[in-house]
Amino acid sequence: MDTEYVRSRFIKHFDGTTGFLYASPGRINLIGEHTDYNGGFVFPGAVDKGMIAEIKPNGTDKVKAYSIDLKDYVEFGLNEEDAPRASWARYIFGVCRETIKRGVDVKGFNTAFAGDVPLGAGMSSSAALESTYAFALNELFGENKIDKFELAKVGQATEHNYCGVNCGIMDQFASVFGKAGSLIRLDCRSLEYQYFPFHPEGYRLVLMDSVVKHELASSAYNKRRQSCEAAVAAIQKKHPHVEFLRDCTMAMLEEAKADISAEDYMRAEYVIEEIQRVLDVCEALEKDDYETVGKKMYETHHGMSKLYEVSCKELDFLNDCAKEYGVTGSRVMGGGFGGCTINLVKDELYDNFVEKTKAAFKAKFGRSPKVYDVVIGDGSRRLE
Repeated sequence: MDTEYVRSRFIKHFDGTTGFLYASPGRINLIGEHTDYNGGFVFPGAVDKGMIAEIKPNGTDKVKAYSIDLKDYVEFGLNEEDAPRASWARYIFGVCRETIKRGVDVKGFNTAFAGDVPLGAGMSSSAALESTYAFALNELFGENKIDKFELAKVGQATEHNYCGVNCGIMDQFASVFGKAGSLIRLDCRSLEYQYFPFHPEGYRLVLMDSVVKHELASSAYNKRRQSCEAAVAAIQKKHPHVEFLRDCTMAMLEEAKADISAEDYMRAEYVIEEIQRVLDVCEALEKDDYETVGKKMYETHHGMSKLYEVSCKELDFLNDCAKEYGVTGSRVMGGGFGGCTINLVKDELYDNFVEKTKAAFKAKFGRSPKVYDVVIGDGSRRLE
């Protein structure tokens, strides 16, 4: 991320002086999809791409914001009725409002921001933006009175209350808590978390972007949630302590098979197995066993494609290419129906995998996939 460029735009669009630079990253999720609303675990890490903002209090009650990437300028007040129309500005406005609700006396400020998180690739550029401003406002106006977990919740509440997205906590959590060289296992039920070492020496992590619109159709998403809830309700008849699929075993699901549809059974089977896979991958990483990590990634892709049915032909093709070219692990990343595969590739196979996959994908679909190398980086911070 180019701090000098952000600073030069800030100086140009405001009064020629400088403020403070803040940054937050986008994220990947190594394994653990559709486990969050089932009380399970996710396993994200922050990446070395994200958002940078320069911010300076301006002594007024107005926020003056410039999006460098969109070349768009917006001013807005800090009261509920002052919500701006521009969708990008609503993220900043929402963070201001949610920070105020938590007792911070946010005043007006000038700001310019830019990002290098690839849009639409499922790396959570919006969470990076929210986390940058939540961290900055807490420091500039709140003497850091809001703890880090609450900062993540500021971003989540911004999505819920000002952007119309009913998201979980993972994206903002990873953006705020990221640590270079580590992935983070988050328990979505208790919100306890633990860092695990991620030093894949001899391997590279790369995203292959199918350039299919990353859109989990809300009806399809809701149907899958309903399937999981139906399976839990059936299992509860014999096991009343069960609250989520997290609490279930395959034996319990088998017992309830006659009481649920074949589709609900498949959905629940995927989730129960996926929750266990996250734990297996954590155990493997503690032994630097990247072959097991890769095997579990392939199992996840199979489950998302065949049991949860949230893949698409482009993602399945990228996964098949990974297998064909000797990639250690590969799976669809994110909710599905588009976006990227995440791939764990041995250094010596990397060039061949990228070159041949791009050519094969273009021959089949008429366009090339985008390729993003991933390095695990640090979370929200002030840059100077």
